[in-house]
Amino acid sequence: MSTLQISLAVVGGLVLAGVVAQSAWSSRRNRPRQATPQAPSVREPAQSAEQSGASDPLAQRHEPGFDAEPDLESSLSALTRFTALERQPALDILIDALAPVALDSVVSGEAALAAMPGTRRVGSKPFALEGLSVATGEWETPAIGRRYSAFQCGVQLANRTGALNQIEYSEFVMKAQAFADAVGGEPEFAEMQGEVARARELDQFASGHDAQLSFTLRARHAAWSPGYVQQSAAQLGFVAGTLPGRMVLPARQPGQAPILGLSFDPMAALAEDPEQTALRELTLSLDVPQVQRTEQPFERMCEAAMALAASMDGVIIDDNGNPIGPEAMEVIHADLEQLYDTLDGRDLSAGSELGRRLFS
Repeated sequence: MSTLQISLAVVGGLVLAGVVAQSAWSSRRNRPRQATPQAPSVREPAQSAEQSGASDPLAQRHEPGFDAEPDLESSLSALTRFTALERQPALDILIDALAPVALDSVVSGEAALAAMPGTRRVGSKPFALEGLSVATGEWETPAIGRRYSAFQCGVQLANRTGALNQIEYSEFVMKAQAFADAVGGEPEFAEMQGEVARARELDQFASGHDAQLSFTLRARHAAWSPGYVQQSAAQLGFVAGTLPGRMVLPARQPGQAPILGLSFDPMAALAEDPEQTALRELTLSLDVPQVQRTEQPFERMCEAAMALAASMDGVIIDDNGNPIGPEAMEVIHADLEQLYDTLDGRDLSAGSELGRRLFS
């Protein structure tokens, strides 16, 4: 082999090596960012769920959902629609149409539970029932072992599906009447047109004062893997939600709605190899009427968005793809303060029981 041939072979090898290196570098550059492996830590012997939950407040928090009803020992468990362990929101004339049910004699909780309607909804509106406890003199959800001197049925006047209409009110009347007949009571119903008018007025107020905010965080350069997003969000206090691709920032008070939501493509979270899935966007969301003002949810939303943008090399954008800066956030904050004041003035404060029911 001549010197020229040897030189050409060497040059060809170098070029081939360069192409391979370039390909590997490009592949590594375009690979989604991965979560940093956590160093193993020395742990105490395993504890029970109750013990570990008591020492870790986040272990006790979860996104609100529908809990399974308790298993009752009596045969009435199959008929139970409401139980003492499953607390229902108190009926309130402010957002509910009420039908008092007068009784000639005291009715047991067992009889009330057996007379309950099969569903807790009237059309798209929640239906509820309360009994006046002989023991405490207070309204409560009917329960076994209790005795009641009166009842009241209620249907919510409005929610995010709209106002209570005439068909729904008629269905409410039939359900309440059937319950009253079963317990030997006499219901009293308000005039339909008046209640429907109240429902429309409440719905107009709610529609004009509802606010659900969101920020989109978009990757500037390298995409993110689901694990990288989850690890970055967890450092700010987010925990796994009930759905794939969703995390939440829990409220300080147990039983309250999450302060913020964080979501990304659920299909990425369900992929066979999630860490090879490329995410370029995630969404931070705030359901304003569901979260107490004292939690400072919008301030925490802005802080979380800016912290994630800094740590993940992202940019905060609006629905039109335009960057959102601190100045725009201040304007939104000022508008939210006015909204909070208005809701407070109507006794429908953000995060309150009535506020959460109306804006649901």
